[in-house]
Amino acid sequence: MTTILKCKYCNDPLSGRVDKIFCDPYCKSAYQYQEKKKTPKSLFEKVDKQLKLNRKILKQYNKDGVTTVREEMLLREGFNPKYFTNYWKNEKDDVYLFCYEYGFLRKFDKRKKLYRFILVQWQAYMD
Repeated sequence: MTTILKCKYCNDPLSGRVDKIFCDPYCKSAYQYQEKKKTPKSLFEKVDKQLKLNRKILKQYNKDGVTTVREEMLLREGFNPKYFTNYWKNEKDDVYLFCYEYGFLRKFDKRKKLYRFILVQWQAYMD
């Protein structure tokens, strides 16, 4: 009695080598992707994902190189100010936090009683 081997991903019958596991490269890739999703993300992957999201949001809101936005707008998009790659301190001792080349400074607007972010882009003089 012969056993019919089946693809580990799609269960289609396999032909060819005896040790074959997948019917084609697509099934192999899809299976590996599915298995990777089952394993919990490492701290590195979580931090890297948040840094990339922060950078994307800062870039999206900072078209002119310098702009001011309400804190709630960035937070609503998924921005997390706890994640940054570097910082820069100006002469007034304000500390700008950066996600790669896009930076932000959290300031309280006394007049409107809410927090705002001043968004900047990294400049050569900041080195």
